[in-house]
Amino acid sequence: MICVSIGRTRHLKVIDEHKALAERGAQLVELRLDWLQSLPELNRLIKDRPTPVIVTCRRKADRGHWRGAEDQRMMILRQAIVAGVEYVDLEMDIARSVPRYGKTKRIVSYHNFDETPEDLASIHQQISKLDADIIKIVTMANSPGDVTRMLRLVADSTIPTAGFCMGELGLPSRILCGKYGSPLTYATFSRDRELAPGQIVFEDMRDIYHYDDINAQTAVFGVVGDPIGHSLSPLIHNAALQAAGINAVYLPFRIPAETLAASLRDLDWLGVKGFSVTIPHKEAAAAFAQHSNDAVQAIGAANTLYRNQAGDWEASNTDYDAALEAILQGIDPNEPEPARLMGRKALVLGAGGAARAIALALVRNGCIVTICSRTHKRATALADELGCTHCSWENRGAVDPSILVNCTPVGMHPNVDASPFAENWLTPGMLVFDTVYNPETTLLIKHARQRECKVVTGIEMFVRQAARQFERFTGKPASLDKMRATLRAAISPVKINYVPEET
Repeated sequence: MICVSIGRTRHLKVIDEHKALAERGAQLVELRLDWLQSLPELNRLIKDRPTPVIVTCRRKADRGHWRGAEDQRMMILRQAIVAGVEYVDLEMDIARSVPRYGKTKRIVSYHNFDETPEDLASIHQQISKLDADIIKIVTMANSPGDVTRMLRLVADSTIPTAGFCMGELGLPSRILCGKYGSPLTYATFSRDRELAPGQIVFEDMRDIYHYDDINAQTAVFGVVGDPIGHSLSPLIHNAALQAAGINAVYLPFRIPAETLAASLRDLDWLGVKGFSVTIPHKEAAAAFAQHSNDAVQAIGAANTLYRNQAGDWEASNTDYDAALEAILQGIDPNEPEPARLMGRKALVLGAGGAARAIALALVRNGCIVTICSRTHKRATALADELGCTHCSWENRGAVDPSILVNCTPVGMHPNVDASPFAENWLTPGMLVFDTVYNPETTLLIKHARQRECKVVTGIEMFVRQAARQFERFTGKPASLDKMRATLRAAISPVKINYVPEET
């Protein structure tokens, strides 16, 4: 079950948010009494509560906000039990001082905001002697391996244990704890109010990750990168999994640079069946896999890792196929494939991983390719590697291509008023392909349409590469329409979030 935490300074705000959460479908709410500026009026908060509650009142020593005396705090917790609230959260050092009474269930908790201790099992054993209905252990993840250690603890426990890690590195554990038997995970009311590092918004936990549907049979996929918080891959992959009726979840795994191989070995116990790979791990992913396809070997980078039937890691680069599909579709879907690219002049802006994959696809299909990067040394190196030409950034307007591909971040949100190619260099009938997908209609795409060019937006490539990953992960086709619609909704500038007015 998802427990949504409320921490506000005013009683009325707590009550309003509690009602709003019930209307949004929340089934359990944590009332963080320590956030209140005045002495908690418990009866006012719980008398007509619209959902069951966990009453929590954290000391400053436990990273809470309680400013009163300790005996006063203990009295409030005892009053909550006498009043018959559904749950009360007690730190392990006070659990013996607050006896069981009535039907209120006891959550006995341990929090560590600095690390995930090596002696997790010992801490768990200590709490198991404190008359807990639920053991709660929450720690800071400093490595992907901390996630595995925590989830193994949850899986091995005979007493229901809510265990997960905080921070961006620990985020997967907040979702996967349900797979291993955790009775609870915690979410926050809104994106603007995080009560613990790495907390996920309630709607994201429910509607993106479908936490309440996760069980022991749920397959796990994910995306690895650093940073990873901005990635929209979890959004579209989870939408596709739901549309296909597959019992699986797709998660963001932050893996620090230079640690991919060690981190994936640390995560091996989780049984992840496939990873999307983003910066800075694409080259390391190609080296890590036991097997790789031709595109990976030629490019030297992989954006996909997946398990084959033997359990070995296979590396693939779906950018190559996705870009080629998108370009061929944009030129003329009715023209025979071999004839669509042969002899066409293409200008590729950029010299990074995406540019490498797309340029290789164009070269292999008969295009005359020119590489142009703001860092001319990188353009020269890539052109020499692929056996094509290069030009300086200042001279890109003189190439006169029939296919223009932007693989630079120019025009990406929030710098939406920039274009990597002047409007007057665009000619009618030219195919303009911008790999930037947020926004979908970049300034380059806008100018291209005005100049009567054919266009392919970044959404098309992003969705197609994700769909090919999905097929490798699951063995089933992905719904391109579902992925497109989900991605467009996510990057739409119109967002409606309910936040009660201050009173």
